[in-house]
Amino acid sequence: MDGDELTEQETALYDRQIRVWGAGAQRRLSKSHVLVSGIKGTVAEFCKNIVLAGVGSVTLLDDRLVTTEVFNANFLILPDENAYVGKTVAEICCDSLKDFNPMVHVSIEKGDLSTLGVDFFEKFDVVVIGYSSRATKKAVNEKCRNLAKRVAFYTVDCRGSCGEIFVDLQNYKYTKKKLDETVECKLTFPSFEEAVSVPWKPMPRRTAKLYFAMRVIELFEETEGRKPGECSLSDLPRVLKLKKELCEGNSVSENHIPDILLERLVSNNTEFPPACAIIGGILGQEVIKVISGKGEPLKNFFYFDAEDGKGVIEDLSHKL
Repeated sequence: MDGDELTEQETALYDRQIRVWGAGAQRRLSKSHVLVSGIKGTVAEFCKNIVLAGVGSVTLLDDRLVTTEVFNANFLILPDENAYVGKTVAEICCDSLKDFNPMVHVSIEKGDLSTLGVDFFEKFDVVVIGYSSRATKKAVNEKCRNLAKRVAFYTVDCRGSCGEIFVDLQNYKYTKKKLDETVECKLTFPSFEEAVSVPWKPMPRRTAKLYFAMRVIELFEETEGRKPGECSLSDLPRVLKLKKELCEGNSVSENHIPDILLERLVSNNTEFPPACAIIGGILGQEVIKVISGKGEPLKNFFYFDAEDGKGVIEDLSHKL
């Protein structure tokens, strides 16, 4: 991603951020290629941030047709359903993002993310998946890991006022400041499948409740054949039954996952815009860090709950 030097136009446009992270980091950003799938509110916020930062290209994949449902929290789509007849979410978001920064190449791809071959992902440096099934996350993560080059992999999911980010950077090196010198560090990340398969019993009781709750919801949607976020309050009894089974199978108390938290996750199918701004902002910050190679990355889950305003990092790799 090092490539050529910045052009005069790029240097002028990105002058402020070059002063923050340097010309080398900006050059790497301008040569990077990012794939984004599932463009709801949080992902729209993320896309806006990386386009303004000056990545080389952003490829959008979301074949959903524009309906009133997609207006929620997605500021890239103005609330006028009649203006978008027959158009997909990716097409409309693509047009909007181009206006934010004409120097970034924004394009669309069509197709089912889960059926795309390994070679498709080779042209990207970063892959971000929003609002996908557990099976799709596992499959795409595995394809990225099977490439000869390292592709940074992220998933993001926001339900109501709660959100989760997962990060897999495989074997990642970065630099950070330590006193008056710059030191090189290395981190090893687990895959998505490994991270969601960690036994619950050995995990500290302070582990974010959202980690466990999201695993219950993901499994419920998978076993019921639902799309991500396709739950309602009427599903709560069966979700609680599944929670009981999972807790018993992991030999932990049902108090690990508060019923009220699961109720919030199944009943709030729309995103809370302030939570989208925070989670999308964190995701954008992390991707920029990884592309630039500067600063310690998030490892390997991040949780945010607007109800208490707390953001929590959970590193589960040491439990594998």
